Amino acid sequence: MVRLNRIYTKAGDKGHTRLVGGQKVRKDSIRIECYGTVDELSAVLGLARTALQSAGAPDGAPALAEVIKRIQNELFNLGSDLATLPADRHPKQPVIEARHVTRLEADLDAWNETLPELRSFILPGGGWVASYLHLARTVCRRAERLAVRLAEEQPVGEQTVPYLNRLSDALFVMSRHASRLYGEPEPLWEPEHT
Repeated sequence: MVRLNRIYTKAGDKGHTRLVGGQKVRKDSIRIECYGTVDELSAVLGLARTALQSAGAPDGAPALAEVIKRIQNELFNLGSDLATLPADRHPKQPVIEARHVTRLEADLDAWNETLPELRSFILPGGGWVASYLHLARTVCRRAERLAVRLAEEQPVGEQTVPYLNRLSDALFVMSRHASRLYGEPEPLWEPEHT
């Protein structure tokens, strides 16, 4: 069980923090930046989930909110894994596995089947929930880019990059699904509209 009795320790006041195994690192290290961005992604998804749970939400919103909650839990596991060097990993520590990627693919495929075919790029928008999901998608892409950079320098979980890649695809489809749930038109890119 996790117990957080003290929120501040002052240990990081000089720009350093510790990984799960105790190794001291700079707060601007690529590893810290990567799992911090995963945390930011979860926070943006919290906005989308809260909006989906608001009064007057359409049918289908609670199911989408539950998927987002599942993803937030997976992101917490991913952040924990990124904060832990392989030598310090506990055998029972939850990590992202191929099954998580496969589940995202199944969700993505199921939602995508219900959506009209795309004939243009979509501009972020299409209602509050869709907008939050578009924002989450862009934060996810940043987390993915950081994970790729981190993997070039240090070990990361085998499914870290595939999971983030698939999640950003899923967030795009989820944003389209949310626009449809709320009856909001998807703003399309008009290349000559300048």
